[in-house]
Amino acid sequence: MKSKFLLLLFFVFVLNGCVGTSSQGLFGTGVSVAIDPRSLGTQIDDNIMQKNLTARLLLQDKKYLLSINVKVLDGRIFVTGKVDDPEEKLKITKMAWETKGVRSVRNNLIIKEEFNFQQSATDLLITSQLRTALILNKNIKSTNYNIDTYKKKIYIYGIAQSKEEQKEVIKEGKSIPDVERVIASILLVDDLRIQKD
Repeated sequence: MKSKFLLLLFFVFVLNGCVGTSSQGLFGTGVSVAIDPRSLGTQIDDNIMQKNLTARLLLQDKKYLLSINVKVLDGRIFVTGKVDDPEEKLKITKMAWETKGVRSVRNNLIIKEEFNFQQSATDLLITSQLRTALILNKNIKSTNYNIDTYKKKIYIYGIAQSKEEQKEVIKEGKSIPDVERVIASILLVDDLRIQKD
């Protein structure tokens, strides 16, 4: 009886986890399924590519789980994070290009330096401020964007409904105090290979 209860409890947590992931964005891409302009097939293809590359990176070295972020939008791979040396950066870029279905690779990997608590706190604050600004701006669908900040440089990934929205997101990023640079990888809905009907 006790084992059946534990098994049931396990399935509840697993299923609950699945629901939470898909409502946050299809398989964790960060873009809401309901308003994502990509077709469902493209969303699934992007998810498979992202999981495939992430798994290959983890097989290479488990430290990549925490140090590298991979995002895929419409067959375009975006890689951010920190690596130990330039050779490692090149190796990861090569792995990204070897992913089946890839259209382009944007490598924003940075060579590691000593950990700086103050810098990390500043980067976290910048990310939080921009996320809040995007949520409060009625001209921006904030759920369509992911934000990474490293050394006062903001990396924004997402899908804009129009050129105006794309410009608005970049403007919001540049208006955050202490930001040195905004690196935007924002696709337009019109640039997607296949869009929702």
